[in-house]
Amino acid sequence: MTGLSGVLVAYLLISYFLLPDLWLFHDRSRVDDLSRMVTTTEQDIPGDPINVGLVGSKEQVMRAFAAAGWDPADRITLRSSVDIGLSVVLDRPDLDAPVSPLYFEGRKQDLAFEKPVGNSADERNHVRFWLSQQTGADGSPLWLGSASFDRGVGFSHDTGQITHHIGPDLDAERDLVMSDLQAAGQVTSTYDIPGIGATQTGRNGGGDPYFTDGKALVGVLGSDADGSAVSGK
Repeated sequence: MTGLSGVLVAYLLISYFLLPDLWLFHDRSRVDDLSRMVTTTEQDIPGDPINVGLVGSKEQVMRAFAAAGWDPADRITLRSSVDIGLSVVLDRPDLDAPVSPLYFEGRKQDLAFEKPVGNSADERNHVRFWLSQQTGADGSPLWLGSASFDRGVGFSHDTGQITHHIGPDLDAERDLVMSDLQAAGQVTSTYDIPGIGATQTGRNGGGDPYFTDGKALVGVLGSDADGSAVSGK
């Protein structure tokens, strides 16, 4: 094993195995105190909070984001991982760059969408959604989501893993998602549900600070008889 490969192996072992376990041991009480409306990483470290929701079928959700100009995020594969790396390094577009998995109610996201900022995947608006066991008032599925702004690629402040760092204002990203869907005529009405609760000192799985009013904004999707979206209010 060469010196470089040895350093790489040591980095992977420390950042992806040792430090996550040490983090959980040190901060177990903080994890237990968190609201259930918080996602987790693959290592059970608290991730981004749930701050947005949509009522509608999977087809309605996908059609709504397409109409609003957001792209579905690609699955994480070797090819997609290489593509996003080249996008950041070479400052070139990658419209369907993958997002890292986050877990909610025991499983990773069902859907993810993104809207790039600038010329590469370094900065982007993005949102993940999980199909919940709840329904809207009309009996349609309720999708709970976590929206945040990726401001750049770097190393996790807690584990040293390579990750996107998020912007601190989660409410602004939540409101952007909903306003884009409303501008595209996809949302008929909105309402709030309790989320994580108001916090000024949040910290996600990458160690990034965030603040939020703690509410999740839910949009009701609607369509007319021929399948086109109705106007939002």
